Amino acid sequence: MSTLDYGILAPAWAATGAADLVDDNALMTAMLATEVALAEAQAELGVIPATAAVAISAAAVPAHIDLAVVAAGVRETANPVVAFVEQLTAAVRSIDPSAAEYVHRGSTSQDILDTALTLLCAATLDHIEGDLLACADSLAENAERHRDTPMAGRTLTQHAVPVTFGLKAATWLHLVLDAVERVRRTRAALPVSLGGAAGTLAAYHQYALDTVDPVGATMRLPALVADRLGLAEPAIPWHGVRTPMADVAASLMVTTGALGKLAADILVLTRTEIGEVTEEQAPGRGASSAMPQKHNPVFSTLVATASRQLPPIALVLFGSMAVEDERSSGGWHAEWQPLRECLRIAAGAAANAARLAASLRVSPEAMAANLRLTRGAIVSERVNVVLAPLLGKANAKHLLAEVTSAAERDGTDVADLLAAALEEVGVAGSIVDGLFDPAGYTGMSGPLVDRSLERFEKVRRGESA
Repeated sequence: MSTLDYGILAPAWAATGAADLVDDNALMTAMLATEVALAEAQAELGVIPATAAVAISAAAVPAHIDLAVVAAGVRETANPVVAFVEQLTAAVRSIDPSAAEYVHRGSTSQDILDTALTLLCAATLDHIEGDLLACADSLAENAERHRDTPMAGRTLTQHAVPVTFGLKAATWLHLVLDAVERVRRTRAALPVSLGGAAGTLAAYHQYALDTVDPVGATMRLPALVADRLGLAEPAIPWHGVRTPMADVAASLMVTTGALGKLAADILVLTRTEIGEVTEEQAPGRGASSAMPQKHNPVFSTLVATASRQLPPIALVLFGSMAVEDERSSGGWHAEWQPLRECLRIAAGAAANAARLAASLRVSPEAMAANLRLTRGAIVSERVNVVLAPLLGKANAKHLLAEVTSAAERDGTDVADLLAAALEEVGVAGSIVDGLFDPAGYTGMSGPLVDRSLERFEKVRRGESA
């Protein structure tokens, strides 16, 4: 049996491509890229021969690394880098024996692994951003198309006042844009990790003593490596300063939380008895193993799963901030697998949300039918505002409460009962004419949609909103 994890028990990311971004092959590739960038930067600074950097680059291919040996080495050294460096050094030696001594020069395990993990974060955040923007595109389209489509607004599970579906889509859009901006900021700030054994760059400096400017060469090294890897230069080494990983965790929590709100709303609106939206149906999608008639919501279920799973896992990354010394025992190590799982879950959520938003089917007819369920009571707030100057605020509210209760009990329209009740107290019943049209009481829904679409255009262009 293969030990490969296809994600059979991981619906939040299965079959989305998220696993490939952070699997062991991706990690080894990132570690190799880090070692190559280090060697090339040191060669540029004159710390190692240029020929050595060429040999290291030539040897740094995944085929030269046995992942099983690296995994076994974790039990011997408590990290995967030692066994990895041994294999890379052997591969370099087979190409150029004189270059072998320059592999991993001045570095420590945490430099390589932290940088590699940061590269995985960078690749995954880039992927997430793309899917979030795709999701935003679809939501913006629905917001614009249904800017003025009335539907029931719901608070505490009950009909409240009318809103528009455009505003609901714009609200989802706003959340997705929040996530996009956080992902972008976090991605731009992801730092390379170069500190040496205790964060002093001492070994890097020692090896640079034969250069013209040893201090300058040592201090420039992180920037040169960062530039080659597409990462940021840190102000100081961050072996014991775990803010970068906490920032990643925070961005992923915002992402899955934002998408979780989208999924939660859709799961309500797609209920059989509501039916205001549905996921696109396709043969076999949403099928039940027992009930032939079922078309279960799939993508919203998968996104909702991610929004519940990620937060408790991400807490490990926040808990790992409180570590001892210049490098910790256990705190650093505790981050690795939770970080990987958070990246997988968030990437899966973004991919599934993009699919969900693109395939969402909207039913204005069902929205209109649901608006009629309370026989006009949904606009009682509006009517109360109109009647308050005539009857007094408390009296108007009391009268409306009696009328709406009677309408619910008797199955009659609130407008008819209210008109009759007003005539009894000497107020013309005709005053209610036109007040019970839900489309006439959606407030600033339209302008708010317009504002959200303006923000969407700015974010899509890469501007700060």
